[in-house]
Amino acid sequence: MKAELKTKESQASVEKFIMSLKDEKKIANANKIISMMKSVSKVEPKMWGKSIIGFGNVRLKYASGRELDWLVIGFSPRKEHFVLYILCGLEDKELMEKLGKYKKGKGCLYIKRLSDVDEKVLKQVIKNSYAGMKRAAKRKL
Repeated sequence: MKAELKTKESQASVEKFIMSLKDEKKIANANKIISMMKSVSKVEPKMWGKSIIGFGNVRLKYASGRELDWLVIGFSPRKEHFVLYILCGLEDKELMEKLGKYKKGKGCLYIKRLSDVDEKVLKQVIKNSYAGMKRAAKRKL
């Protein structure tokens, strides 16, 4: 039996979630990221699970045969960092060197606050990820 993915697109309110953050700076930064991702994706943000804001969705197919629906790009305003789910685009070393202060995980970018990074470079990283995810959805991972 396969485990069911818990993080799915929902009808929960993105605005209510953002306002529940309480910290004014975090709310402002979250709204800036929403604006960036919305301008890149041309789609409205949706909640994925309880704490991820996603833009668009794709059907990913793995070489193993496993398939899942996932967000194209998204982020979560966690306690310590903003976690940006940008599965493609982090491999451009030249661009990443210009970004500023961040940490990187497999398919995630961790930013403490937007003032730590160059927002124009961040938007380019988001654009690259969006395009890469759209391409990845057409082939097996």
